[in-house]
Amino acid sequence: MNLILPNPQKEKRPAMQNITINIPDIYDANIKKLIELKIVPSRSEAIRIALREFFHTEYKNMQLLGFFDD
Repeated sequence: MNLILPNPQKEKRPAMQNITINIPDIYDANIKKLIELKIVPSRSEAIRIALREFFHTEYKNMQLLGFFDD
């Protein structure tokens, strides 16, 4: 199984999938604060950033668990 990570050097935007998630109210309140402070432009972007950071941080662990072909 190959994990596809975004390539910031590509000019064309990747296809997006619409998903629905449930998050605790405190997470939403904090995302709203980030939007008010203009740190992120939207909820969607805040969640994309969080996922991108998670995958970046966990990449080595995911390799060890066999998520990628050698």
